[in-house]
Amino acid sequence: MRWSLGAVVLLGLSLGACREDMQNQPRLKPLRPSNFMGQDAPAEPVLGTIARDDTGTAYFNTGYKGKTLGNAIPFAVDKAVLERGRERYNIYCAPCHARTGDGNGMIVQRGYRRPPSYHTDRLRRVPLGHFFEVMTNGFGAMPDYSAQIAPRDRWAIAAYIRVLQLSQYAPVNLMPAGTALPPPPALPGTPGSGATPAQAAPQSGNVEASEGPPSKVQKKAAEEKKKRAKKETEVKHK
Repeated sequence: MRWSLGAVVLLGLSLGACREDMQNQPRLKPLRPSNFMGQDAPAEPVLGTIARDDTGTAYFNTGYKGKTLGNAIPFAVDKAVLERGRERYNIYCAPCHARTGDGNGMIVQRGYRRPPSYHTDRLRRVPLGHFFEVMTNGFGAMPDYSAQIAPRDRWAIAAYIRVLQLSQYAPVNLMPAGTALPPPPALPGTPGSGATPAQAAPQSGNVEASEGPPSKVQKKAAEEKKKRAKKETEVKHK
């Protein structure tokens, strides 16, 4: 069959046209200049737009104000917020960090890597956005909890952590006038986690025994040591 020159040209043009839409799709590529109102793609949200699942601000979702961690809760904090923060903290955080925030939680007592205490000078000075950011993205051995804890609850937990820190490091002038400070309790060994009482001897290997009155276990160990020393002395004399 013979093809005329015109038919061949038309066939070539039609085949070439099939690729046009595949190669040059009508879409905007991220960060490419756009002629629409002189903005880059994607454009900023329309002023006043509020997302359906948060306050619509970047700080609420990230803990950052620009490139700096913020030190404020992005909504009003009242007793209900702190109660919610305590509830979520006891569920998700206390197993590692303990209910008192000292880092000696139940699974730490069973061998898991111990997190730092919230009552160190370093963590007392960090901004509130630090706690939110760590819960969002994880840090070190701690996984992220963004899937388990909603952003508002993460902020509630951060507020409650500040309450925990204040409970262990409150200035004396905040106490009512005439109130005497009680003496610190003598609790040697592993401190309690908030869910368990303090132990007389270290249970997890994470905490060294502190000074204090000897326990029954320590007394028994001392007596056995004396017996062994006495037997060794008798053998030498023989």
